Amino acid sequence: MTTSQSTYPIGTPGRPWGEAEVATWQSRQRVQRSYRDDVLDAVDALRSRFDVIPYGQLDYPPDSYPLLAIRSRDWREALPCVLVTGGVHGYETSGVHGALQFADRHAADYAGKANLMVVPCVSPWGYERIHRWNMRALDPNRSFRDNSPAQESAALMRLVAPFRDRVLVHVDLHETTDTDESEFRPALAARDGVAYVPGEIPDGFYLVDDSEHPQPAFQQAIIDAVAKVTHIAPADARGEIIGSPVVGPGVIAYALKALGLCAGITDAPYKTTTEVYPDSPRATPEQCNAAQVAAVCAAIDYALQHER
Repeated sequence: MTTSQSTYPIGTPGRPWGEAEVATWQSRQRVQRSYRDDVLDAVDALRSRFDVIPYGQLDYPPDSYPLLAIRSRDWREALPCVLVTGGVHGYETSGVHGALQFADRHAADYAGKANLMVVPCVSPWGYERIHRWNMRALDPNRSFRDNSPAQESAALMRLVAPFRDRVLVHVDLHETTDTDESEFRPALAARDGVAYVPGEIPDGFYLVDDSEHPQPAFQQAIIDAVAKVTHIAPADARGEIIGSPVVGPGVIAYALKALGLCAGITDAPYKTTTEVYPDSPRATPEQCNAAQVAAVCAAIDYALQHER
């Protein structure tokens, strides 16, 4: 079911939200799962094998969340760097758990080959409330820019700054869900005071390449690996996925840096944003996590093989 902007329960059609509307929206958000139980405990279990790096504290009174990254213990300046990020949109579950699963089961495969930095949950407030935005009704994945208004985005950029020029590959793990159309896009339209135009949710996995620096062979290598785990989203009748032209099987492209997207925070020659579809009747939660892991491994393997 989709919701029009005129019936969204917060705000006045045609008028952007102010502080009162944001406060009303905040009052409706409820904790539905635990960042500590699901993420921090899982990170703690990896401390014997990896360095765990505190890179900030997310403060949304009365709540406070430690921000943690998982780093290769054998980090060497001479090695290329790999950045894996999950949970930039907190509600996208397989991004968080896929990043943790990759660290647990596969990160050791790259010891001595690459420096790994895995950030499993960029947006813990959103993770707990199963929401796309942060507490200020801001989308962290449109906020990766100088003087970012989003604490989550600013903290990640500070973490990456010392090695951003040495990043070879960055994989940013996301999901596209049915709630994108039933809640999040209608909320966005209401927040911005514009009309909501219904879209179409693709059934399957797809990738977002960087339109400014496309790497079609890299994206295809990831698609080929993920296709062994779950199905790839087809183009719609217009030859598009979520309103963007398909540039390769299961691949669209955005101007990552210009849009303030997480995948654009470095100048890595190989970068991609994954999009898993967990609401498909053809996919299980385990498959969604496995698809994220397959994407990360395929991306690293391709980048190391074709390192410049």
